Amino acid sequence: MSIDLALILTVLTALTGVVVALNRFLWRDADSAGDRPSSRARRTLVEYSQSFFPVLLFVLIIRSFVFEPFRIPSSSMMPTLLQGDFIFVKKYSYGLRLPVTEFKIVEIGEPQRGDVVVFRLPSDPSINYIKRVVGLPGDRIVYRRHHLTINGESIALERHPDATPMDPRYIEQLGDRQHDILIVDPRNSRKDGEYIVREGHYFVMGDNRDNSLDSRFIGEIPETNLVGKAVRIWMHMDGLKWPLWERIGSKIQ
Repeated sequence: MSIDLALILTVLTALTGVVVALNRFLWRDADSAGDRPSSRARRTLVEYSQSFFPVLLFVLIIRSFVFEPFRIPSSSMMPTLLQGDFIFVKKYSYGLRLPVTEFKIVEIGEPQRGDVVVFRLPSDPSINYIKRVVGLPGDRIVYRRHHLTINGESIALERHPDATPMDPRYIEQLGDRQHDILIVDPRNSRKDGEYIVREGHYFVMGDNRDNSLDSRFIGEIPETNLVGKAVRIWMHMDGLKWPLWERIGSKIQ
């Protein structure tokens, strides 16, 4: 069962805010007149609400409109992101949305080819995925034997100079954006095909091309499902292993 943290945080902020407002405008004078058990319980409720409301409101604003932390749960974005990476997602990159309802209130920007984005899975919006934007609205995407062709233009792909059989890296050039991908078996690729990206949608792929549940399998991602742009790694911890300190602060390319 998934937990909707945004809903919980919004409800707690609203409840404590209502208590603070009631105390400010209705309860203060009434409670000063006596020391009944109901008055003592109310004062306790007010004290807790006054303590927690500013903190909850601050966290809600930061998490909803500025940055949200996210943990990488799988290897689908290797070598760019490792399982156990903790990242910051910039929420305002593609517009400001209200918490819970996700209604966009301010237009700011649009995803660019090569952006690493977090989005809500179309088939189950309670689950967040992270992938790289490959196709923009209206694009014609062809994926054959690990090579991308976008709108008739072949995307440059070359073997990484540091690649090994245990680390089969390749360098992919999406426009002016260069990044590493993994290709485990160059002779065979998963789910080759041709795709036309609908308006208001984006075609996304994992950097671990042979081990990624992306738009080849789950379809295009509606703009309304975008959560934000992944920008920084702030911690790496996978189980009981020592953290990889060198990854802390790394910019996500």
